Amino acid sequence: MSTTAELIASAADLWGSDGHVDDPLDALVRASNLLGADRAVSNFGGGNTSAKGTAVDHTGNARSVMWVKGSGSDLATIGPQGFTVLRLQEVLPLIARSEMSDEEMVAHLVRCQFDPAMPRPSIETLLHAFVPAAHVHHTHPDGINILAGSEHGEQLVRECFGESAAWIPYIRPGFALSKQVGEAVRATPGLRLIVLAKHGLVVWGDSAEEAYHATIDAINTAIAFVNQRTKGVRRFDGPAAGALDDATRHALLMELLPAIRGATSSQRPKLLCVDESPQALEFVSSRAAPELVTVGAPCPDHLVHTKRVPLWIPFDPAADDAEALATRIRDAAEDYRVAYRAYVAEYGPDTAPMDSDARVVLVEHLGLIGVGPTLTAASLSRDLYHRAMEVMAGAHALDRFVSLTPAESFAVEYWPLELYKLSLAPPPRELQGRVALVTGAAGGIGRAIVDALAALGAAVIAFDLDGEGAQAAIADLGAAGLAVQGDVTSESDVAGAFRATMERYGGVDIVVSNAGVATSAPVEDTTLADWNRSHAILGTGYFLVAREAFRLLRQQGSGGSVVFVASKNALVAGRNAAAYSSAKAAELHLARCLAEEGGAAGIRVNTVNPDAVLQGSGIWDSSWREERAANYGIAPDALEEHYRARTTLGVNILPEDVAAAVVHFASDRRSGKSTGNILNVDGGVPAAYTR
Repeated sequence: MSTTAELIASAADLWGSDGHVDDPLDALVRASNLLGADRAVSNFGGGNTSAKGTAVDHTGNARSVMWVKGSGSDLATIGPQGFTVLRLQEVLPLIARSEMSDEEMVAHLVRCQFDPAMPRPSIETLLHAFVPAAHVHHTHPDGINILAGSEHGEQLVRECFGESAAWIPYIRPGFALSKQVGEAVRATPGLRLIVLAKHGLVVWGDSAEEAYHATIDAINTAIAFVNQRTKGVRRFDGPAAGALDDATRHALLMELLPAIRGATSSQRPKLLCVDESPQALEFVSSRAAPELVTVGAPCPDHLVHTKRVPLWIPFDPAADDAEALATRIRDAAEDYRVAYRAYVAEYGPDTAPMDSDARVVLVEHLGLIGVGPTLTAASLSRDLYHRAMEVMAGAHALDRFVSLTPAESFAVEYWPLELYKLSLAPPPRELQGRVALVTGAAGGIGRAIVDALAALGAAVIAFDLDGEGAQAAIADLGAAGLAVQGDVTSESDVAGAFRATMERYGGVDIVVSNAGVATSAPVEDTTLADWNRSHAILGTGYFLVAREAFRLLRQQGSGGSVVFVASKNALVAGRNAAAYSSAKAAELHLARCLAEEGGAAGIRVNTVNPDAVLQGSGIWDSSWREERAANYGIAPDALEEHYRARTTLGVNILPEDVAAAVVHFASDRRSGKSTGNILNVDGGVPAAYTR
């Protein structure tokens, strides 16, 4: 991409030949969805569209109205219910006012709604109302923002579009900007589009189709202009010295992810979205990147998700090793937080800083990492920075890339109307931002643990020898679930599971060792194979998983929780279960050893001891049932009733009961100051019960 004849790719016109829609709202929905289908045209959550027409109100009277995108929705997925209907006759007179505060504007527009239950109108509603056209589209396209984000943008827009375009210097969205746009359109009949400095594009038309085509035509006109002016210019001034081969580069980045995750999770846990795409590597390996990353965001819509600047980590392959880079990452992340808090203090002395950790991390020569409390948020930070890279590529090659000043950035980032959109998100769940790895996830207890952790917001990795069962355990979790097939007794399989966890989410916080096996026989009938298998899975397997967990948790430096699912047999041996009981006892003592080792690093290790969980348990196969029933002198089909009769309440112990105990130890909120503990889940069975 560094020497391509076309610096920036054109936008596709997606309307199609059969796209005519008569109903204005249906046409508006179609145009909005098509604009949002291309993120180089409309960022996630960004841009807004409108249509003017007639609708019947609650009194049965026809009114002149405007449908406008509701705040917090996304053009790609918005449907009719995402638009707010406003009575135009109550909105249009506002253009005669000389000024209007944000609070006044919001209050007035709410009163103009057809239905109070409709979503709050877009921040830029008045812009749409003041433009005298049936359909108005406002977007933040890469191709236009190259011009809008260039030092000599006004001159470049004039050279590109001539008299058909107007340039409006940067001003934060609101009444003043809306009035400037409306007056410019009304005063200049030949005007076809408006470019908002460091912001985006406004176009209009008599129909949604006409406005959509006008958007795509304006973008492609700008892109053709940029490509013609920059023909033969290398993107980002070409690659800097120090490129690594892909295998070495990837391995080093994976080694650094725990440090990156820990360093960007100072105030709340975060997930990482790792990007090693050609576009990302082109930028982080370029000559221009160290300068460009300091300039700022190319569009107000980016700020809330990417912050003003990313965290840039310089890397010299000839001088730096992984340890030096990890130290640099931690130091740079702290410097970033200090600088962010100073930025808030300077431009908002009475404002409490939001999360001061970086939302985008760029490691020179290695890759781009999006950071967020959920994988969706981390991916959005990554995606929006891709848009920033395209704008920077064009503006840097064409002219000089400029951005919002720190004061302008703060005014958007902490703008109440922008923060309102964030408030529409549901409150964070208890384990949001946490990553949990569960072994034995395909069994009944394992699946219940997966479900319980995921229900509280954790991203969950299901690790099991039964790959299909592991996949089924996370089938409903989408991107928040990952299945890994493997054997807990294999060093390479265990290491591979943690490596897959890092690649997907950046690290881990909760590790639940639940893999199980059971044998039941008098000691004289216990085979060496059964003995070795019990101790391999319940001893060696738990050791291998814990060892990898400790390595990763120490690298992250932010503590963590390890939970062993043992058995009441770890404390009180079961009849004719020497192999199983002794292995469980070893497992329990291993947990106690690890609690002592991990305490200083904030790594908590606790144990859950269930007893007789029959439902869904893979260890309760037919041979085990038969053996246990024989031990108690009862028929196999009476075993469940036998265990129920043993409990104080006369109820069976369910996998969900065990999962609830695991959640208790996994949660910092519930047991953040507890380690080395045992929680029995026995249905009330006395510890000394042996029959």
